[in-house]
Amino acid sequence: MSIATDHDQTRLQELNQQYIAAVLNADVSWYRQHLADDFVCIDSEAAILGKEAFMQHIARGPYLTDYKLENVTVRIYGETALVQATGWFTRKDGAPGMCRYTDVYVRADDDWKVVSAQITRAQARTQAAG
Repeated sequence: MSIATDHDQTRLQELNQQYIAAVLNADVSWYRQHLADDFVCIDSEAAILGKEAFMQHIARGPYLTDYKLENVTVRIYGETALVQATGWFTRKDGAPGMCRYTDVYVRADDDWKVVSAQITRAQARTQAAG
């Protein structure tokens, strides 16, 4: 078992930011590189997407114009890490939205791979991204 370092915390925070940027930019190549082959996403509508289906969904382009993270936490348990956050966003139609998510990472060689993502959408009460 490895010991989590400040580098691991920083790297996971960085990967989380990149994950969101890849959504907004429909950057399938980022996901191809950073998702484990057996990656599974449970999206906000309870659909279960494997890696290929998830990347096809991303390739269609974002339904958002912006996305702001808050309350990002990274917890490392040996070779596994949980990244949880709240995201405030604005849809292309101008409607605000909010979601909370948990991404699960596992150590892979000298870096981390995403093995699971679960997204819960909630009614945005007051704050939108921007």
